[in-house]
Amino acid sequence: MTQRPRPLVMGIVNVTPDSFSDGGQHFDAARAVTHGHALIDAGADWLDIGGESTRPGAEPVSEADELTRVIPVIEGLAGTGIPLSIDTMKPGVARAAVQAGASLWNDVNALQADEALETAAELGCQVCLMHMQGAPQTMQADPVYGDVVAEVEAFLLARVEAAVQAGVSRENIWLDPGIGFGKTLTHNLALMAALPRLAGHGFPLLFGASRKRFIAALDGDAPADQRLGGSIAAALHAARSGAGMIRVHDVRETVQALKIQAAIASAL
Repeated sequence: MTQRPRPLVMGIVNVTPDSFSDGGQHFDAARAVTHGHALIDAGADWLDIGGESTRPGAEPVSEADELTRVIPVIEGLAGTGIPLSIDTMKPGVARAAVQAGASLWNDVNALQADEALETAAELGCQVCLMHMQGAPQTMQADPVYGDVVAEVEAFLLARVEAAVQAGVSRENIWLDPGIGFGKTLTHNLALMAALPRLAGHGFPLLFGASRKRFIAALDGDAPADQRLGGSIAAALHAARSGAGMIRVHDVRETVQALKIQAAIASAL
């Protein structure tokens, strides 16, 4: 992919009642579409639309409910000229979303569901393979690794090979280390420190740390809506470490920070 002065910024559109940071704020199609337009105006390069929360302890939703939540939003944003991502673990939802206008399947389950690999290959869309230990309901109960960086790296590369063997083009694959998905604070920090290593395999990294709990663990248990500074610090580090796209709630502030960092770097 073409080298950019800064990573792309992906704005989050959660069409859910229970996401950890903004659950319920955009829980109908009209409000979600309006929010999507606001994120575009703020400078988003991509929008990521999700209809099932994957926060720690979240309960799954049915495919029918997820489709009802996300498809009208994708259809409402498909004419904006901004590429759209569908954040789902379900192949049926991904198929309908791509038909409605999405061009990236952002799968926290790394295409491990039944028929997911075959569906991704058939759709021919971009895919993001993320690492998650366990499932959202239990992933933060007691995550344990021998070597978190090596294990996440090995998992992601194995999922790349499974996807390629199924017919997914290597050029369509993104990787995400899954900050906060079955990881302690120590695990998250180790993975962030290792981003250059993970980026060195030739696949663009999608990095998501916006408003996540590890920030509160380092800053007096700050609530989700008071984690902007930590989110931007993580985004800037990811940009310096080779991430290709940063997934965030606070688009305008992140874009501004990345622009300033890129301008400083270009002046050296």
